[in-house]
Amino acid sequence: MFAREQIEEQEERNLASYAMKSRCSRGRKHAEKEHPYRTCFQRDRDRVIHSNAFRKLEYKTQVFVNHEGDYYRTRLTHTLEVAQISRSAARALCLNEDLTEAIALAHDLGHTPYGHSGEDILKKLMQEYGDEHGFEHNRQGLRIVEKLERRYPEFRGLNLTYEVREGIIKHETSYDKARVNEYEPGKSSTLEAQIVNLADEIAYSSHDLDDGLTSEYLREEELMELNIWRNARERIGKRIPPLDKEQIKYQTVKFLINEQVSDLIMNTYRNIEKKKIGSVEDVRSSGVLVKFSPEMEKKNGRLRRFLLDNLYNHYKVKRMVAKAERFIRELFDTYVKNPGQLPPDVQREIKGIEKKKKDIEKERKEGKDAGLKALEDIRIICDHIAGMTDRSVQDEYKKLFMPYEKV
Repeated sequence: MFAREQIEEQEERNLASYAMKSRCSRGRKHAEKEHPYRTCFQRDRDRVIHSNAFRKLEYKTQVFVNHEGDYYRTRLTHTLEVAQISRSAARALCLNEDLTEAIALAHDLGHTPYGHSGEDILKKLMQEYGDEHGFEHNRQGLRIVEKLERRYPEFRGLNLTYEVREGIIKHETSYDKARVNEYEPGKSSTLEAQIVNLADEIAYSSHDLDDGLTSEYLREEELMELNIWRNARERIGKRIPPLDKEQIKYQTVKFLINEQVSDLIMNTYRNIEKKKIGSVEDVRSSGVLVKFSPEMEKKNGRLRRFLLDNLYNHYKVKRMVAKAERFIRELFDTYVKNPGQLPPDVQREIKGIEKKKKDIEKERKEGKDAGLKALEDIRIICDHIAGMTDRSVQDEYKKLFMPYEKV
């Protein structure tokens, strides 16, 4: 039987000097007694998995809305793929797998229904109502684990360790630019958190290719124009016995993932050696170390542009984006004008919603604080909508706007 202390001793023996060890964590905001059999990062992972926000990821859009088919990735299956890739890379680099997994599982907790289109419209709405920063899913994820989850009587949120919370707020990919005003913005996050950033890119580019081909929004003839796909496809095509169409797609995507993860591991290790990284503090002061090689980054850049042009801007995807924006905007405006239509638990959070946008702006210009209270009330409405699933948004839209739908 392994006690927590023995697991921590194993970390000291087996992990690299620059890995984040459990016993070196900066701890939690609210003091808690350590668990006898689990390290602090193992407990964080488990708290994320059992959270309300994590379960809702099953019915939140990745690219294809859930009702379009059972095959397509959801925000939950995407998160699980990121966690798997992250752990593989962390293990190869002798990093803390438990911390890596906890960050990976939490990295999309703040995502809205309907993917990035839902995030974009909530950002616009919050800016229209006086919040200059709008909405951003990394900050929302941090808000969820620090405040919105209600599972413990002693405190709000999940009371995660500093390192996991830092990994959430500093999460950054080609499509997500972190805006950090806390958690030491001038320093890099742990290598465990940096791995999740690239694992996220690997996961979404590969599974979006898979889903795009399955939906026939993408055609392999077009993909063959990309070196990264053509090289993988030619390698797979030489297999004996020959593969059928579905196997070719699966094996090609698998090959791409393996090639990208291998490149990430080798190039990151070279960066660690080159900069003589020997401790977590060296990591924090050395900028981003987890990177693809220049050659792989160039290939991935072309792949991202291809997906943007041919999948994310496909006319059917754009139609769903427009519908999502319409649903969310109309729900948001209705709740602001008449918060009595909100569920009772949300209404209890609201104190002074009667302030309108003009009042908030006027009072801000006059240097008064009264409008900020109303803005925080509007933020509660934003929290409520951001926490909804695709399905619950559509159901609520019908109840509010369809005359013969039961309320």
